[in-house]
Amino acid sequence: MLIPGMIFLLIFNFTPMFGIIMAFQDFVPARGFFGSEFLGLDHFQYMFNLPDIGKVFRNTIVIALGKIIFSSLLAIIFAILLNEIRLKFLKKSVQTIVYLPHFLSWVVLATVVVNLFNLDGTVNQIMSFIGLEKINFLGSNTWFQPLLIGSDVWKEFGFNSVIYLAAIASVDPGLHEAASMDGANWWKRVWHITLPGMLPIILLLAILSLPSVLDGGFDQVYNLYSPVVYETGDTIDTYVYRVGLIGRDYSFGAAVGLFKSVIGLILILSANNIAKKYTDRKLF
Repeated sequence: MLIPGMIFLLIFNFTPMFGIIMAFQDFVPARGFFGSEFLGLDHFQYMFNLPDIGKVFRNTIVIALGKIIFSSLLAIIFAILLNEIRLKFLKKSVQTIVYLPHFLSWVVLATVVVNLFNLDGTVNQIMSFIGLEKINFLGSNTWFQPLLIGSDVWKEFGFNSVIYLAAIASVDPGLHEAASMDGANWWKRVWHITLPGMLPIILLLAILSLPSVLDGGFDQVYNLYSPVVYETGDTIDTYVYRVGLIGRDYSFGAAVGLFKSVIGLILILSANNIAKKYTDRKLF
């Protein structure tokens, strides 16, 4: 039963790794891997000398960290509030509606976001109606990153809250009953019982999200950004796509992608050790 999955991984995940050799060559498709000139680390040196590469990495980290932090906070708050709903039907309905966007592609959702936030979109029409000046969210380097972070948080926080709901369910109800009898209000019970009970899962998920700090979300950014907002919206993945595929500089694109993968591997190994140290759980 595992053979089809293993064949899929072998063809689409492991075999393409041979292409890493392009990062060390002046790759020409007509010459192939064995006929292209070997350049060593020249592409990596060129990458670090580019004036825009630091901006690309900074954008990626800011966008990724913003998504992780705000999505986690909102998911925790939503899970705590949702757990207080006593009507089972209402609780399930709200939960389903909120995490439904997780299953929609950014190809679809990007159209929704554009229609809401462009200059003639719903948001700007409301702002104009109440006397506020219109904002070019999709064409402003000031507003584009918050738009990326906010729209991704809206899409993902409902699905992430499922894990936190499971963590809340594992908290002993007797602790809440004892605290209520001692006069603790709802906020004190949440602060001293619910959150400490969720803490191991919160720490584990926070640590496991560490490797994704170099993943700004290619599908979302690609479907929303434009040359006007490259300054704050260009991430590592979109940069590699533009340089490597659109610009046909395959070797340099492979070098940037390989550098990101190496950093990601280091972060995964670090996250694994940190998770073992603080939560007594490991990925592998």
